[in-house]
Amino acid sequence: MGCDSCGTAKGGKPGGCKSNGGCSTGGCNRMNVHDWLMNLPFSDPESTCKIVEISFNQGSRKEFYRNATLQYFEKGEMVTVEGVSGFDVGEVSLSGELVRIQMKKKGVDEFSPEIKKILRRSTETDLAKWEDNKAREKEALVRSRAMARTLNLDMKVAEVEIQADGKKATFYYTADDRVDFRELIRLYAGEFKVKVEMRQIGARQEAGKVGGISSCGRELCCSTWLTDFKSVNTTAARYQNLSINQTKLSGQCGRLKCCLNYELDTYLDALQHFPDNADVIHITRAPAYLVKKDIFKNLMWYTLPDSNKHYPLTITRVKEIQKMNAQGLKPDELEPVEIVSSKPKEVEPEFVDVVGQISLRSLERNSRRRKDKEQGRDGRGNDRQGPGRSNEGQQQGNGPQNQQRPPQHNAQRNQPSQQGGPQRPGQNPNQQRNAGKPAGGPPQEKPQQQQRGPNQQPGQQQNRPPQQQRPQRPPQQKQGEQQQQQRQAQPPRPQQQRPPQKGPTPPPQPDK
Repeated sequence: MGCDSCGTAKGGKPGGCKSNGGCSTGGCNRMNVHDWLMNLPFSDPESTCKIVEISFNQGSRKEFYRNATLQYFEKGEMVTVEGVSGFDVGEVSLSGELVRIQMKKKGVDEFSPEIKKILRRSTETDLAKWEDNKAREKEALVRSRAMARTLNLDMKVAEVEIQADGKKATFYYTADDRVDFRELIRLYAGEFKVKVEMRQIGARQEAGKVGGISSCGRELCCSTWLTDFKSVNTTAARYQNLSINQTKLSGQCGRLKCCLNYELDTYLDALQHFPDNADVIHITRAPAYLVKKDIFKNLMWYTLPDSNKHYPLTITRVKEIQKMNAQGLKPDELEPVEIVSSKPKEVEPEFVDVVGQISLRSLERNSRRRKDKEQGRDGRGNDRQGPGRSNEGQQQGNGPQNQQRPPQHNAQRNQPSQQGGPQRPGQNPNQQRNAGKPAGGPPQEKPQQQQRGPNQQPGQQQNRPPQQQRPQRPPQQKQGEQQQQQRQAQPPRPQQQRPPQKGPTPPPQPDK
């Protein structure tokens, strides 16, 4: 329903107006009418219509006002009109000759003295008061519903409209029966300090005021253009061969959809060519019962009591059978029509019995992998708690600072093992066996223990030249699990004498 200027967005906002949706042309307004006589010249300007149609609350209510001034008001302008003991602000929705057609449609006399007048174009003061009172409507709606609930009244307040000057408020409500709201009016008048007017509306009018999107994907007819609500019953659905489904046939208001009456006249005209009293026709086999009428193909579908098949018959064939039944004759067959569909037939998928052919190896493989992962986690957890793991992690974490440690610390750390003391974490078993030998004589060189691979037995040895100097490893480097296990099994290598660092003098070594 938007106008052309709204179609081009500027900075993410509609370009039609500054209200971000309420176009000055009225295209985004409800119950709008296109003035197709607006730009046409008239021979007698004095005979033009002096009545202007004004819409309130975004088209929710429309009334006619007399333009007693010499000003010309265009569609979309905000004007100040006469109200109840004050003034009100509305928007010009229609002017010119089309207003006479609308007045004739609604039965309003153009020269009636009861028609109120337009006072002026709305000033900034009028618009400021109008906006302040419009902001009170939501709070008043919530409060009014709570007050009606406290009095246990079987009614629902649908909308509250406050006049621009704040002196009058109109409460629209829906109710199934008559409601005695005399006490409620006193409470409303004392609470909101306004003159109270109560108006009862129907469920369809309430849906039009609320608005929404229908099942067809378009905006509700009652909130855009429909003003006359005609009664709708299930007979209209039966004429159009629609299934009586309350969920699909009901609208947002809870009543039957108004659009069921839109094409009803077309269906009734098409059904005039079908024969009457053709619900049952008789043949030699059994009586045939009418199921449905297809007005698009001019076919009538019948079924037999001993069969579930539907037989399509033409209108002429049904009339022939009716004439024969009137003469007391019964035809042998119905002679149905063969219906050729223009749509290509869908190829039905061929189903194969695969019972017993499904293999569970994939499930077994996944469970085996899961068990292996759990066992691997347990093994790695035990290794982390081993004797040489903590020192190795400390050496890796410290990096090159630990490699530059003075040699005296290493000598102190290896002394208890040479005196036969208890084995310390990370000590080689060969050092523990050599601890009881006499210390006299020249110091013998300790044999280097060969590095054992991951698949090598304890009794096997590898011929490998002794390593004179420990290779320098880059700090903070992550290595594989296999290399970490090899470093744990390898004895501490003799470190090369390095010049002592400046610092506190180490304690003297005890005599051997």
